[in-house]
Amino acid sequence: MDRLTSLTVFGQVVESGGFSAAGRRLNMSVTMVSNHVQSLEDHLGVRLLNRTTRKVSLTEVGQAYYERTRQILGDLDEADRIADAMNSTPRGTLRIYANPSLVRFLSPVIAEFVALYPQVAVESSGGERMTDLVESGIDLAIMTMIPSEDSSLVTRKLTPWRHITCCAPAYLERHDAPQQLADLAAHNCLRYTYYPYGNEWRFDGDDGQPQMVRVGGNIVTHSGEMLRMLALGGHGIFLAPSFMIADDLKAGRLVRLLPNHRPVEFVINAIYPHRHHLSSKVRTFIDLLAERFAAHRKWMNPAENSEEA
Repeated sequence: MDRLTSLTVFGQVVESGGFSAAGRRLNMSVTMVSNHVQSLEDHLGVRLLNRTTRKVSLTEVGQAYYERTRQILGDLDEADRIADAMNSTPRGTLRIYANPSLVRFLSPVIAEFVALYPQVAVESSGGERMTDLVESGIDLAIMTMIPSEDSSLVTRKLTPWRHITCCAPAYLERHDAPQQLADLAAHNCLRYTYYPYGNEWRFDGDDGQPQMVRVGGNIVTHSGEMLRMLALGGHGIFLAPSFMIADDLKAGRLVRLLPNHRPVEFVINAIYPHRHHLSSKVRTFIDLLAERFAAHRKWMNPAENSEEA
C-alpha cells in the first residue's frame, strides 16, 4: 500500500477516535482503513494501536510515531501550499535564452514583465544557435528558427517573419542593382553562418513555387549584428531579418532590393522543455510575448506592411 496514504489514514484514526469515524472522514471503508493501519504495523514490526470493541488507543510506540508523522504530514501540506502559491502567481527566477537579434524587442517586454510581477527576477543569455535547455537550466528560449528535431521540446509559434534583401546606398554607387534573382550570384553577398539553406538563398515565386539562387561573398559570420554593420558600411548585400533593419529601411540607411521576390517565411518561436505543469512565470511570460508580437506585427514585417498601406 502507499505509505503516505497509510500515514494519513493512521492519523485520522487517532484524531477521530476509531476506524469507522476515520472511514467516514476519508470516504473509505472500515476494512480499507484497517488494512492501511495493519500495513504500517507490519512495515514497522510493532503495534501502533490498542483495539477493543469500544475504542482505539495509542500504544507508547504509536504515540511517538503519531506525533512525528503528524509533523511530517503538516510539513508536506505546507510544501503543497507553497508550491501552489508559487505557481498561481509568477515568482522566482525566469531564465531566458534568445537570439541576440531579438534583444531590441525582448528588452521592453522583460521590463514590463518584471514591473507587473515584482517577485520575478529574469536572467537572460543568448546565442545564435539553440542551446540544450535542460542541461543549461534554461526555462525558455526565444529563437528565430525552428530548433532541431527533439520530441522533448515544446515549440509555440509567436509570429511569422521574412528576410529582406537589402544593401546600403553606398554599395549601389559602386555596383548595379540586381534586377532578378540570378543577378545576386554576381554580387558580394554577406552570409549568415546558420542560415538553414547554406549559400542557397530561397524565395517564394509568383507561382507559389520556391526559387533559389546560389550566392557567394567574402564574409561569412554567425553574428547578425555584424552583418548589419557591414551592410551599413556598403560592403555587400544582406539577406536581413526584417525586424533587425526596420529603422534602417525607414531612415534610408539601407534600401530594399528585388521587392517582387519575397524570401521564404520563418517563424519566431517560444521553446521550452516540458508541456505539462508549466510554471506560471514561464506561461505568463510566453502569453505576454505573444500579445506584444501580435501588437507589433507591423514592426516585424516592415516591408510587407508598407506595401499593404
